[in-house]
Formats: sequence, C-alpha cells, structure tokens
Amino acid sequence: MEDSFVDSLTTSDGIDEGEDTYHRSRRSSHHRRRFLAPAKSNNRALSPATTVHELLECPVCSKSMFPPIHQCPNGHTLCSICKLTVNRCPACREKLGDIRCLALEKVAESLELPCKYCSLGCMEIFPYYIKLRHEAHCNYRPYTCPYPGSDECSEVGDVPFLVDHLRENHKVDLHVGPTFNHLYVKSNRLEVECAARMLMVFNCYNKYFCLHFEAFHLGIAPVYIAFLRFMGDAAEARSFSYRLEVGSNGRKLIWEGTPRSIRDSHQKVKNSHDGLIIQRNMALFFSGGDRKELKLRISGRIWKDNGN
Repeated sequence: MEDSFVDSLTTSDGIDEGEDTYHRSRRSSHHRRRFLAPAKSNNRALSPATTVHELLECPVCSKSMFPPIHQCPNGHTLCSICKLTVNRCPACREKLGDIRCLALEKVAESLELPCKYCSLGCMEIFPYYIKLRHEAHCNYRPYTCPYPGSDECSEVGDVPFLVDHLRENHKVDLHVGPTFNHLYVKSNRLEVECAARMLMVFNCYNKYFCLHFEAFHLGIAPVYIAFLRFMGDAAEARSFSYRLEVGSNGRKLIWEGTPRSIRDSHQKVKNSHDGLIIQRNMALFFSGGDRKELKLRISGRIWKDNGN
C-alpha cells in the first residue's frame, strides 16, 4: 500500500493499519506525560531533608548550591555563579564580601537525597554532591524532542508523549512494521540542495524509531545522509539493527548499522557520518531524468538481534 505526501511517497508493511484505533487508545490507555518537577506539598510538616534541600537552593537562580557557598554578613546565602553577577545580597541588600558558609557546606556533605526523576521511576538515593552528576545521565530523565531543524524543538517528555507530539505538532507520519519503501521527492533547486526532514516514525517490536534524511557537505562535496534513531536509551538501541538501501539503473548503495539513541541529537549523528551517505550526483543519477529533480527511493528494514 502506498501513501501520498506533498513531497514523498511511502510504503510500509502494516502501514496505518488500525491507526485511528491506535491514536484513540494511545490517548485513553497509555501514560502520556511531560516531565514536570514534583509539586510542592502544602503540608507544613516538612521532613528535615526537604528543609535542608530548600536551604541549599540559591535564592537568585533557584539551582542547588555547591561549594564554594557564599553568604552576606547577615547570613543569607547564594551560589558562587550568582555571586559573580550581583554586588549586594538579594535578601537584605548588604554588600557582599568573600564570606564562605562553611557550616552549610558541611551539612550538604552529610545529606542524601533521591534523584529528581524519582517520579519517572528512578529509585536511587545519592549523597548531595553526587546527585547532580547522576541526574545529568539518569536513564529515567526525560527525552528531548527528536525533530531536526535549525530551531530545535524544546519539548521534553517520555517516549509515548513525544510520539504524539511529533505527530500532532510536527506532522510526522507514524508507520507500523519493520520494513519500509520511501520515495523522497524534491523538485525545487533550493530544496534539492538543502533537503532536511524526519521522514517518519516507525512502531515495531513495541518500540519507536525515527528515520532522518538530510543534505550537508562532506568537505566540499555535497552529500545526503539517511540514518535511524531509536526512541530510548543507547543500551537498548544496541539490541536492534537496521538496513538502508538506495539505487536505480542497476546500481545500489547499502548501509547496515545499529540505530543511535535519541539521547544523541540528529546533529551529532550527522556530524559522525553514522548512516548511509549518498553523493548528490549519485542521488540525482538514481533519480533519473535531467538530474535536476530529486526522486530518491529509500527502502530498508529494522530487526531485533537474536543475541540480545
């Protein structure tokens, strides 16, 4: 079965099968959520850990403070970064000196706190000074929107939320099944030279994958790159493989590899050349005709490695 788009045509096994049912059930039965900071409790009986944690929050930037923690002559604290930007205490307006709050630094050393992504499933507890490093790489931290472009989308959330976000806000098509056959069409010269698009999102093996296609320069040579990203973490991405193929007139280019996680931006993947790279002259040759219009058919499949 073949779908029609403004600039592309795609065939996929099971494409759009039960899509309306999928979309309704997704809204009613699947847990959609953005990452939100835990709501503050109205209960006045806060635990000692919560109280100390609030004391360690910089009143200027609202971020956690780490040594050196500074204070004004009246004992109001602020972080070392904000101290560089203000001359007076934000609480009492006293002039700031070079006074360290050693007592609060010692308290912080003895404090253990849960990961801020505990509401998303992380049950780890860390010493205060290790917690921030863990959260920067926590497997439960929310994902950023994988849609490519110069104006990167700032939306964050879990995978089901981002799938709906891609469909509704970026008009990306969802296809069901591990195989695909996509005809990418660009007739405008500028679009031929600057082609960039997320072609589609795949739902297979109960997981989601993003297929990208983009024009760039490899040195001085104009090329295109197609690659797959896994909507999940890198460890799980390594349990899958994929194959991309383009060709015509008895010629064929093939790429096989492991999808990259969406933790890696599309720009990072492109810059590492981790995908099927096609020289523009070759792509136009595959397109036939007068070689001024891009009609590139990209086919492929995704499979789960048996060893995992």
